[in-house]
Amino acid sequence: MAAARGLVRVIGCSGVLPLCRQLPVWGRAARQPPSLPLTPCRAFSNNKIQVELDESSGIATMKFKSPPVNSLSLDFLTEFCISLEKLENDRACRAVIFTSAVPRVFSSGLDITEMCGKSTEHYATFWRAVQEMWLRLYSSNMMTVAAINGSSPAGGCLIALTCDYRIMVENPKFVIGLNETQLGIVAPFWFKDTFVNTVGHRIAERSLQLGSLHSASEAHKFGLVDELVPEEKLQEKTMAVVAQWLAIPDHARQLTKSMMRKAVLDRLVAHREEDIQNFVSFVSKESIQKSLRIYMEMLKKKKS
Repeated sequence: MAAARGLVRVIGCSGVLPLCRQLPVWGRAARQPPSLPLTPCRAFSNNKIQVELDESSGIATMKFKSPPVNSLSLDFLTEFCISLEKLENDRACRAVIFTSAVPRVFSSGLDITEMCGKSTEHYATFWRAVQEMWLRLYSSNMMTVAAINGSSPAGGCLIALTCDYRIMVENPKFVIGLNETQLGIVAPFWFKDTFVNTVGHRIAERSLQLGSLHSASEAHKFGLVDELVPEEKLQEKTMAVVAQWLAIPDHARQLTKSMMRKAVLDRLVAHREEDIQNFVSFVSKESIQKSLRIYMEMLKKKKS
């Protein structure tokens, strides 16, 4: 990867996605810290994602609005990538805040129905969309913050891990973690790499084997989240953190981010098709399908 520009393969966008496009150095002496409320605001929305961009500050907010639990379905992942690409291509946007419009949940993770009772072709399409989401977010040159205002297991935790900074509401009912083993499935190597790079090898190994879901206080203790705040302070704290990061010249921050994340990104890019085939082969096994059906039945009983 060249020093000033890295490339990551993606679907449907002429084959590549710029990791660090050339951006102008913004005039920070004249820029004031972002204030609330965010105005003027340009918004766009689809079925599962709502995006608001404050053009004066360059800060966008992407809200997940796919009740009941913001599960990462194929439709959700597609809308997520489209929304992120729009912001990535908007030179006015410098930072994105990810949060939830659904009470008590940030995202419940991958939609189990996409992995159960479907064709191998569907499993491949779904897993490619999961990869796409991670590649786009992990390689984004925008500053990214997860404002975690609810529980965030599995794929929801992955979204948070992929961001530059994580702020979680201090609520004993909210949990976060990669709990795939509890469903009888295994977090792939790029989930694992992202987790290890955040919390360290020993904590990641124990947490991944047990499929642990951590309380907000525990997650903060070992660095899974960077800060805890009362719910009423989440927006204020998030904006303050974004302002701090945006005080750094964009090109310097972006190139540093690219350098730090290059090895993990390159690993998935090099093994992307193999990873898809491994997922399809694994999830198609009758033993795994049985585990997923049992888990879905358990969820249905909880709802009833």
